[in-house]
Amino acid sequence: MPRLFIGLDLPELVDQQLEMMHGGLPGARWEGRDKLHLTLTFLGDVDGGLARGVVDALAELRAPAFELELAGVGVFPPRGKPRVLWVGVREAEAVRELKRRVDRLLTPLGIEPERRKYTPHVTLARLKRTPERRVAEYIQAHALYSCLPFRVDAVRLYSSVLSRSGSKYRIEAAFPLREPDA
Repeated sequence: MPRLFIGLDLPELVDQQLEMMHGGLPGARWEGRDKLHLTLTFLGDVDGGLARGVVDALAELRAPAFELELAGVGVFPPRGKPRVLWVGVREAEAVRELKRRVDRLLTPLGIEPERRKYTPHVTLARLKRTPERRVAEYIQAHALYSCLPFRVDAVRLYSSVLSRSGSKYRIEAAFPLREPDA
């Protein structure tokens, strides 16, 4: 069964900028350039029939293209021992609206939206036993990060295959963003 998620790809220049932010945190497992993306909805392991249903549903997506700007850094969870280091999104309402539209298309397939508050982000690293002081210093040093705005004109369906060397992502399908029918 494929492990699927729906997300937004990043331009090569942004991938390069984020990769240059790697380093300086002991215990961090940095995400490679090939894995940098912004997740809208994680589906998990799905069978072939459901995967085809997801593709058919996303083909019906009607949402306008928009400009996106990454900005700032943070961690999950927001309190306690940090486990994930991320880059955030400035003015995230367009991303949140796109996620709502995607989730509405998936609900008839039995895929319920997550109950947790959605925080649009790009995962930079997974942290294990990283000293909290070092994480705080990293966040302070990169707090002003932002990239030039870039155009988001498609949603992508990704598969993730787990292996001993970590997961590998592959784009299974892309769905262009277009204005809703009048």
